[in-house]
Amino acid sequence: MAELATIARPYAEALFKVAQQGDVKSWSGQVEALANVAADPQLREFADNPKTLPAQVFDVLTAAANQSFDPHMQNFLRVVIDNGRLAALPEIIGQFHALVNASSGVSDAKIFSAYPLDQAQLTNVVSALEKRFGRKLVATVEVEPELIGGIRVVVGDEALDTSVKARLERMKAALIA
Repeated sequence: MAELATIARPYAEALFKVAQQGDVKSWSGQVEALANVAADPQLREFADNPKTLPAQVFDVLTAAANQSFDPHMQNFLRVVIDNGRLAALPEIIGQFHALVNASSGVSDAKIFSAYPLDQAQLTNVVSALEKRFGRKLVATVEVEPELIGGIRVVVGDEALDTSVKARLERMKAALIA
């Protein structure tokens, strides 16, 4: 949703600027804790209730995160809640993560595999992908049996599909054409 991304951008940029003044790694941990909690539909329902006060939402959110937050992070969270932007929090966190990756020259890689990959296989695949994409990658693997064999990789807006399913689809298109 473009509107949500537009709303989230200034919050993410502000959060990133403050994080750069300190330890970005510790901020990333706090942001990940918020991401896990913010995705909870029950919390969103609680926060959207007109009878719920912003202070109550803040208390529930920080308690559910089960982590102590930096005072700057607490202020950020209060601003998000007070402005009614809790629904944008997952997008804010995603954009913050992208800014952190861009500043460190790293990209996220989503690897879809037909079968689970052991650590040695994953290391080999990531090494080959880093050469292919020309940057350091942080990979996450998701098993997708319908690929039949091979892998599909998504890095930002780039995709590489070497799966058996994709090959069969290309063969089918060639035969029909």
